[in-house]
Amino acid sequence: MKLSTSLLSLTTAGSLLTLSATAANWTAGFQSGKPALKSISQLAFGPDGILFVADTKAAAIVALETGDTRQAPDGGTVKIEGLAQKLAALLGTRPEDILIDDLAVNPLSHQAYLAVSRGRGPTAVPVLIRVTAGSQLELVNLDTIKFSRAELPDAPIDGVVGDPKRQSNPRMESITDIAFLEDRVLVAGLSNEEFSSTLRAIPFPFKTVANGTSVEIYHGAHGRFETRAPIRTFVPFNVGNQPQLLAAYTCTPLVQFPLSDLKPGAKIKGKTVAELGNRNRPIDMLVYQKDGQEFLLLANSSRGVMKVNTDKIETVDGIAQPVPDGKTQGLKYETVSGWTGVDQLERLDAKTALVVRHTENGSINLESLPLP
Repeated sequence: MKLSTSLLSLTTAGSLLTLSATAANWTAGFQSGKPALKSISQLAFGPDGILFVADTKAAAIVALETGDTRQAPDGGTVKIEGLAQKLAALLGTRPEDILIDDLAVNPLSHQAYLAVSRGRGPTAVPVLIRVTAGSQLELVNLDTIKFSRAELPDAPIDGVVGDPKRQSNPRMESITDIAFLEDRVLVAGLSNEEFSSTLRAIPFPFKTVANGTSVEIYHGAHGRFETRAPIRTFVPFNVGNQPQLLAAYTCTPLVQFPLSDLKPGAKIKGKTVAELGNRNRPIDMLVYQKDGQEFLLLANSSRGVMKVNTDKIETVDGIAQPVPDGKTQGLKYETVSGWTGVDQLERLDAKTALVVRHTENGSINLESLPLP
């Protein structure tokens, strides 16, 4: 879902990308044709309008050359009400057969892209939608496009497992979130290893893809160490001038991982810097600066949108003891009033967020909101 900038200020998709002076041709090795995507579950922008697509069903990351490289100034607004109805009309289907899986914003053009499923279940067709100037919806042609593909070598099996009451397909969590940082695609999800919760740093342009890094965390709400719960959403983030990942898990630990530890086949343990409440699933997060301070915004399934001040993150003690009864501990947060029903969250520009949100009457809207 995310793009990161230089290591001085790691942010998400609303920022300008600082490229290395030695950067190679980003589209080296691309081919022209149809990527044959089985799914589009996560989106993240890289350099020169390259869009990274997570094809979770195939356990692959696909880089697309969008050609969307026109630089636009900050300050645009977006407002589309009845988004599902308008997508259904564009795609020739019913609103109830539309699922919006992810949102990304091109930091050059500030145009938004939506990962959409046309239909539900195994026959759903993945499509990519661009939101153009004037909040117009446009289908991106994926039949003839330049692309490059990276297959995950240690993905979980594609099949239903578990007892009849709790069956699931592990493949559908092979990729749970992605971001781009400098010359790497960062990927969270599950692998087929015993410690199945995994992080990856895949060099780009794609050549070979090694096995991921197995991660372990202490989950205060559960009172135990865990190695199989997948990261739900993450952002690259500087802690004491050292590049880290801040990752959120279901029920809701916030965990810090040094990027330097992401080595193929390694096993690492994260530092839990916050417990943000149980019976909750984090959905999306972004980092932004305001009034000289840096904040994390975290959208959740049942706890609204949290605004976390990260200024003291270096001094926070890691949580290694149970945090019972839905209590919180570590980094403090406030709930952003008015930001209700947020299903997708992204940076539009330095002062504005873009959200997909549902209303009480069942409508789905895409709208820009001032960062709080």
